[in-house]
Amino acid sequence: MEKTEATAPREEGADSERRRELVLAAGRLFCKHGYERTTVRELARAVGLQSGSLFHHFRSKEEILVAVMNNGIQEVIDDGERALARYDAPADRLAALFRVHMWSMLHGAGGDAMNALVYEWRSLSATSQSAVKALSDRYEAMWQSVVSDAVNARLVKGDARVIKRCVLGAMNLTVQWYKPGGRLAPAEFIDAMLLAALPTLPSGVGMWPVEAVSRGA
Repeated sequence: MEKTEATAPREEGADSERRRELVLAAGRLFCKHGYERTTVRELARAVGLQSGSLFHHFRSKEEILVAVMNNGIQEVIDDGERALARYDAPADRLAALFRVHMWSMLHGAGGDAMNALVYEWRSLSATSQSAVKALSDRYEAMWQSVVSDAVNARLVKGDARVIKRCVLGAMNLTVQWYKPGGRLAPAEFIDAMLLAALPTLPSGVGMWPVEAVSRGA
């Protein structure tokens, strides 16, 4: 009995880590092959599981797709909250939130998640769509508040809701055309995107991630 109690946390941790690995691998496979063309066997093989073992972690293939989408959204919510806790000025907060989103798209879970959201949304049931939308609405509310503050501070001009949708839409659609290893390095590309989307913000504001700030990059 004592041995079971001692090992249970490690087993739960291993399950959680395997689930995380599976979600990331699924995101890559869905991006490369498409959701419908990716088989359960391929998903399991990507993380060293038997096909049947996959359903120890997820009840269905659709649940994996939901997890891929939610993982990307939750990543930008968590990093967005950390970035906003770091900065007080409206210009810094808007730029930091922009950089968080682009950083996730290029380096984190955001790119595969957005690819799934753009191309695989219709593969979800109405119930699953509602669950994903609830999390997405939380993220958009964060953006709405930050953009509204920037408009009120006269850093940007226009309708805050329209600005939010235009900026998020421009970033999200980079999954359709951005190719790694191109003319601009990722950090330069993020700067170029920020300048194109929000040209009235001062240069160099809202640096993110924190590692880049500490290096003075």
